[in-house]
This record gives sequence, structure tokens and C-alpha cells, in this order.
Amino acid sequence: MAEHKAGFVNIIGNPNVGKSTLMNAFVGEKLSIITSKAQTTRHRILGIVNGDDFQMILSDTPGIIKPAYELQSSMMDFVKSAFEDADVLLYMVEIGEKALKDEAFFEKIKNSKIPVLLLLNKVDTATQELLEEQVQYWQQMLPNVELHPISALSNFNIKGVFERIIELLPNSPAYYPKDQLTDKPERFFVNETIREKILLNYKKEIPYAVEIETEEFFEDEDIIRMRSVIMVERDSQKGIIIGHKGSALKKVGIEARKDLEKFFGKQVHIELYVKVNKNWRSNARQLKRFGYNS
Repeated sequence: MAEHKAGFVNIIGNPNVGKSTLMNAFVGEKLSIITSKAQTTRHRILGIVNGDDFQMILSDTPGIIKPAYELQSSMMDFVKSAFEDADVLLYMVEIGEKALKDEAFFEKIKNSKIPVLLLLNKVDTATQELLEEQVQYWQQMLPNVELHPISALSNFNIKGVFERIIELLPNSPAYYPKDQLTDKPERFFVNETIREKILLNYKKEIPYAVEIETEEFFEDEDIIRMRSVIMVERDSQKGIIIGHKGSALKKVGIEARKDLEKFFGKQVHIELYVKVNKNWRSNARQLKRFGYNS
């Protein structure tokens, strides 16, 4: 029988370096939401890529930050766990970056006993001179790490990195059924799609004060009916989310429905409501309810 490889490939890096774009490029599905705002990813999301003789379990993690409140501490716990179960670590940086925002994480990468691929992203935005300078810098900083220049957005060198990861995976049977794409339930992707639209349509602190909970999800043969609640921290935020005569909330609903119809491959009917859940980001019980604290 031919040998089979399987393993966990965890992506870490500062906020906004392209981790979610890379994972979606590997998986071929939009599993992680992508916006230009920092801290878009809050959870650790697995994307599973299957071949006849391999299973690559990719893990997108929140961007590394110094936590300012309870939610952010929980997000950094997801990053810590990514060091613990990885078979291959992908450390992603972008052109012009100098180090991780947390020195302890950087030291972990330096002293890692597992293979680390340093992915220098957004090379399509750099001159040849800057690229050479950056390659030299990172080779000095992390001499034991394998460096690959890439552009996750324009798919440059993605195939080469993908093939290299497969070479590094240990021999192992598959961990998940071969037709499984992710470890997250359908409602999770409904919540994330709505949250992405809020990140794109609202400014300042509003997107960061929001959490989504899908309370109902009924699937018929030709339509999915769902009811989702947008949680905010203050009454004033509720008014902003709803907008004049409900126009802002309606826009979020229309945009989310279009994406969800593509994702599920069938018609979607979505109802959105807004509730105030005071200071949920600093409340350990509420964070546990939303899947942040174990």
C-alpha cells in the first residue's frame, strides 16, 4: 500500500500579513474572512486539504498582538495552541516587516524543533532591491528557517510552497474524513460572513464590539432559513448598526445573503436582529459562550 502523509500546518504572523488569504488559496474555499482591517480573524479555523496520498490540516490563527482586553487574551491563546500541535509551522511576514509584535513568540520560532517555513508575502509590491534586502535580513534573523517569497493574493509561488509542505508532512493516516473541508459547523460560517460585512461597512470601534450568534438554521431542499443576532456592547452602537430606518442593517443582510448563497450553493433567507450585550468582550462567561475561552 502506498504511504499516506497527514499533519497539522499552522499559520502564524502579525495582523494583516495575509494569513487568511493564504489559507483560502490552499483550501480553494473562502473559510477565513478577509478585510483590510487588523484583527479580522478571532478564532483558530481549520481548513482541510485532501489528496489521494495526503491530508493537510491548515490552521489560520489571529494576528499576534499584545492583548488589551479579555477577548484579545483568548485570541492569543489560540496562537499559543498553534505552536503545540503543529507538524509544520508557517511564519508569515510581509515586505518591510521586522519582527513579531510579541518577542516571546519570536523566540519560540527561533528555537522551534519542527520545520518552519518563513513566507515573505506581498513580494509583488516590492522592488528587486528591497526583496533582496528583506531576504538577507530574515536569513540573518532566522538562519534555521526555510524562506519562500510569495504573493498569496496573486498566487505567486503558492503551488511550490504547497508541494514543499506535503514533503515535510509525517507519514500518517488521515485525521478527518476525506470529504471534510473544515472543523467548524455551518453556523460558524454564517456568523463570520455577517461579521465580515460589518467590518467592511462600519468604522472605528463598531466592528470590534460586535459578535454574531446564529440562533436558527433550517435547511430545506432548495432554501436555508436562518436567524442571526448581532451583539453590540452599548445602546449607541445598536443605533449605528441599524442605521437610518434600518438601511445599514439591510445592506449587511443583502451582502451576507449573496455570499452565503455562493457558500452553500442554494437560496438563503436571512433575518438579522441587533441586541445589546454589555461589555461582552471583557466577560469570561460571555466569551466562553461565543467559543473563545475553553
